[in-house]
Amino acid sequence: MCCLANGTTGAAYCQFMDVLFTGCIPLKKVKFDAKLEHEYIHNFKLLQTSFKKAGVDKIIPIDKLTKGKFQDNFEFIQWFKKFFDANYDQKEYDPVAARQGQQTAAVPKTKGGAAHEHFKGGRRDTPGDAAPMRASPSRAVRPAPSRKPVTDKLADEFNQLKLTEANIEKERNFYFGKLRAIELICQEEEVDRGNPVLQKILDILYATNVSTATTWG
Repeated sequence: MCCLANGTTGAAYCQFMDVLFTGCIPLKKVKFDAKLEHEYIHNFKLLQTSFKKAGVDKIIPIDKLTKGKFQDNFEFIQWFKKFFDANYDQKEYDPVAARQGQQTAAVPKTKGGAAHEHFKGGRRDTPGDAAPMRASPSRAVRPAPSRKPVTDKLADEFNQLKLTEANIEKERNFYFGKLRAIELICQEEEVDRGNPVLQKILDILYATNVSTATTWG
């Protein structure tokens, strides 16, 4: 879950916003080597401010993201990936120069050595999805006319976001399959016999909120 932890700091999102709308966020204020929760909060507040400057109508659930809540981070990564694809125009960008040489938290290398492939494709509109949105042209900060090519390091960071999304979805499906198997056993074998224990298991499975599901004793 190291990839998810990197997203929790907020630093990578800040850099990606600067890729999309150069100058919309003061990268010198971003804590790229953040290790404490108050530093994560600081980064996400900068990100929220950059959203407003770029005309992005999105409220960041800062408290949930900085505490590493699984589902909230997964959903935000999915949203940001679609948002990035909808706005990225493949302009040249040097991430190290943009953050003035600040060191970032270690990001594990990915297999296959094809990190640049994730920056191909340019702008992409997906009308069927609610998440992707383009920033308002009247408010977005204009990108710099020329910069060095996107480096392997920034491409790797973006690759980690995509890999995290795929891994979390795979894990979610794995546990969903187990719960479904338990449900079928309860329904087919014992419920008709009035077994109160198995009926309670079904009640937990069908609970519609976290508090209900965790208060059964």
